[in-house]
Parts: sequence; C-alpha cells; structure tokens
Amino acid sequence: MNPRRELYTLVGADLLSNLGTRISVVAIPWLVLETTGSPTRMGLVAAAETLPYMLSSALATPWADRFGVRRTSIFVDAASAVAMAVVALAPWLGFGTLLVLVAIAGGLRGIGDRVKHVLFKPAAERAGVPLIRLTSAYDGLARGMTLFGAVLGGLLIDWVGLTPAIWIDAATFAVCALLIGVLVRPPAPTQPAPREPYLRALRGGFAYLRTDRTLLVMLIVVSASNMFANASVAVWIPLWVNQVLGDPAGFGLLLGVFSAGALLGNLLFTLVGTRLPGQAVFALGLALSGAPRLLALALSEDLVVVLVVTFLSGIGIAAVNPLLGAALYQRVPAALQTRVLGISGSVAFLGLPVGALLGGWSVALFDLGPALLVMSVACLVLTVAPLLFLRSGAGRPAPEPVAPTPA
Repeated sequence: MNPRRELYTLVGADLLSNLGTRISVVAIPWLVLETTGSPTRMGLVAAAETLPYMLSSALATPWADRFGVRRTSIFVDAASAVAMAVVALAPWLGFGTLLVLVAIAGGLRGIGDRVKHVLFKPAAERAGVPLIRLTSAYDGLARGMTLFGAVLGGLLIDWVGLTPAIWIDAATFAVCALLIGVLVRPPAPTQPAPREPYLRALRGGFAYLRTDRTLLVMLIVVSASNMFANASVAVWIPLWVNQVLGDPAGFGLLLGVFSAGALLGNLLFTLVGTRLPGQAVFALGLALSGAPRLLALALSEDLVVVLVVTFLSGIGIAAVNPLLGAALYQRVPAALQTRVLGISGSVAFLGLPVGALLGGWSVALFDLGPALLVMSVACLVLTVAPLLFLRSGAGRPAPEPVAPTPA
C-alpha cells in the first residue's frame, strides 16, 4: 500500500473513533438523564468512564507491547464497538450494569488511543511527512472532530433517537477496527523486542520519563494548562456568562470562538511549524492560551473584548499539543514509545478532574472576579515559569534508555 495512503487511513480511522467518542459524550449523559432523571448519576457515569481511561492509558501499555500495537488497536476498537452496542440496552439492564459497561468502554478507549498514536510515527516516517506537521494537522483535525461530533450527537438524538445514536457510535469503532485491520500493515520489526515481566516493563516507561527533564516539564505544564482550561469550561465561563450576559447562548459562543482560534492556529502552525523555534513557541502558546483569557473575564464585561482575547488564546493553544506530540515521538526510543506515550497521556489528563474542583472551590472562596484574577496569575506561574528551568538544557539530546531485559 502507498505509504501516504496508509498514513491517511490510520489518521482517518483514529479521527473516526474520536467522532464516535464525541457522539457518546452527548448521548450517554442524555441516556442517564432520560432513564434516571438524576444529575448525580450523570456525574457518576462521567467518572466511571474517565478514571479507567486514564488508568488504562498508562497501565495497559506493557500488555499492548507484548500483544502487538496494531493487533491491540484492532482488538480494543472491536471490543469498544461491542461495549457501546450493549450500552444501548442499558435501560433494560439497570444503572449498575451501565456503570460497568461505561467503565469498560473508557478503559478500552484509553489504551486504544495510545496504541494508535504509537503507530503514527513509523507511518509518518515511511510517508516522508515531518512529525511536527503530522502532529499539528492531527491536532487541528481532532479539534474539528470534537466540535462536529458534539453537534452531530445532539442532532442524531433528535433525528433517529437515543438508542440508534449509540449504535452509530458503536459502528464508528467497528469501522475503525476494520480500516486498520485491512489497510494498515506496518512492516514487522527486524528484531522483535524482548519480552519483559509486566512490572519491569511498566517501570521502564516511568524510569525513562523521570530521566528526561524536558519531556517531564512539558507534561507537567500541559497538565496544569488542562486544569485551568477545565475549570474555565466547567465553572468560570458559565458563571461569567450568567452574571454578565444572562444568556446561555453566550457560553456556546465563547467556546466556539476559542475553538475557531485553535483551528486557525493549527492551520498556520501546520504550514510554518517546521521553521519555528519549538521551545519558544511552546512557552508563548501556553502564555497566550490561559492567563489572558482569565484576565479578560475578570476585568471586562464587554463581550467583544472577551471574544477577541478568547480567539487569540485559541490561536496560542494550537502549538502546544503538536509540539508536545513531536517531542514525544522524537525523544522517546521506539522500544519504549507505547509505555511512555501511555504514561504521558495520563499525566497530561491529571489536570482535568482537579480543574473542575478548583473552579468551584476558587469561586466559593473569593467570588468570581477575584477568583479569576488570582487564578490568572496562578495559571501564568504554573504553565510558563517551569519552562524557564529548561533553558540550560535546551538542545540536549534525550537520555539513553536502559535496554529492556528479557524475562
């Protein structure tokens, strides 16, 4: 198969599974609301999906290496299709069963996302596509799929009903498994990696990440950025919209403008990212994407001002994920990529649940305006200041990994 066509197929399959995930983000909470009428149970379902996703991203990767990355991807997508098809029967199976099924689906998606991303690097190298261009284009497409999938999920529920919408979600995973199984066939490694005991393999991933200060600091600041972003979406922006505009449509407008800025930023970065100084752009992107948006909410009640700052913040965030992804691909040895990418995903996502708690706690303690001022300073300190410690290590090569020891 043509290497570029194989790369496009792999990225397309991953984006298709992302589309299914976005549909379920809308459909499953609506299913819980329709069947139980309980906001508390909606929260429980969200937690039941998120926690296994984070854990499997890191803890299941040694098994993926042993079973084979491509085979793992096919298996977990096929299993995700079955799990989501059974979720559609949840009204007849009970809430406890729904929690278990959603947890299984979340765990499968966690490892499925990681192994598909591991396949990206060798596919890009065979196709002659620069990694920074791949990660930037993928980030932009994934953001677009997130927007489209959320809208599509709501429309599907309206057009075909709740249960068929969840079946369509299941079908996206089945098609993803089929595409990778039939059209993505990476060459077999010339020297298969030695089989390691599970705990030793997992420790190897953590040990490498601990010795690579550049990657570790990048992951910490991205996790902090996710924390403030989730607090904004979950608490600060809805409260500002309610207090200043009094119209919930303003919430969607602000989120849409931020996403539009991010999409434009991704397009620009895809075109010129290979010619820009990575570390400086990474720091600038984090500086623009968080604190200015919070300051605008704190200091202005002018919607136009807030929209402009939000749009520019979206442009800023566009460089962050592609540069982190490229650094992971370039610095982590092939034998450790599945484990290190999995652990890295879990570290980057740690800020999400903390952010929701931080948003509510900060407003309860300070009120909205003062909370936004305090948190804008905290955001700048936590997302940009740690990068100053990388200046002395700029340009250093990644550390050499310890060779895996056979079982």
